[in-house]
Amino acid sequence: MRVHVLQVGYGDDEPVPARRERVAALVAAQRGADLVVLPELWAPGGFAYRHWPERAEPVDGPTLRALADAARAAGAVVHGGSIVERAAPGEPSGPDGRGLWNTSLVLGPDGALLATYRKVHRFGFGAGEPLLLEAGEDVVTARLPAPSGDVTTGLATCYDLRFPELFRALVDRGAQLVLVPAAWPAARVEQWSLLARARAVEDQVVLVAANTAGTHAGHRMGGRSAVVDARGRVLAEAGDDEQVLAVDVDLADAARWREEFPVLADRRLPAPPVARPVAQVTAR
Repeated sequence: MRVHVLQVGYGDDEPVPARRERVAALVAAQRGADLVVLPELWAPGGFAYRHWPERAEPVDGPTLRALADAARAAGAVVHGGSIVERAAPGEPSGPDGRGLWNTSLVLGPDGALLATYRKVHRFGFGAGEPLLLEAGEDVVTARLPAPSGDVTTGLATCYDLRFPELFRALVDRGAQLVLVPAAWPAARVEQWSLLARARAVEDQVVLVAANTAGTHAGHRMGGRSAVVDARGRVLAEAGDDEQVLAVDVDLADAARWREEFPVLADRRLPAPPVARPVAQVTAR
């Protein structure tokens, strides 16, 4: 599988419509890729909290429409990073009544929406995301097309990387590949790199980690997007500026490694209890 990771860089001086157009054109240019992955909240701004309500959009809003055209042009599956999703008219607005989520979008080569994922773990310790957004409630996997056949893919976002139980839940639902868009700051970028490798090693999955570059809302972003194989080897890693990583990933090697070193079969402790049944959401 040919994976292109787009480490998008931006600042506060770039208007959202201009950034949306620029990034969609960058996606469209990725011909030859099987999978293109964008960072978290690249359009509304990863740390631009005060602008999120005005920049929120429905799932089928302008970002999805721009990415659908780009996916068709590239002929690739596109993980569109995430948007600030606004509840559609008549849709429940969540337990806290906010009606906003940090929602990932995954599109097929024909531009059709294959899957969505609402970020489960909100960053901010009571401020930021927890103050403004609803928490997602579903563990999401999707069967995505790949050259060697469909691959079960797990979806996570940024701060989720700190919660290994989510990744074990994805593995229990068959994930061989996990995609993690992020807006991870430079101040903690060493932890970003460490956690990406740790999640890949402990769960024996290929992990694609797409971070943000640039400086916005007073935060310098960490970059260092990476593709890590199931053995924990870093196949490619970006610097701290806008960059495209193009990596050939052998998905079959993850299955071989699980057979050669069957550590997952030796798990003894059950998964921790959850407050509600955890649903599996597959591609529509």
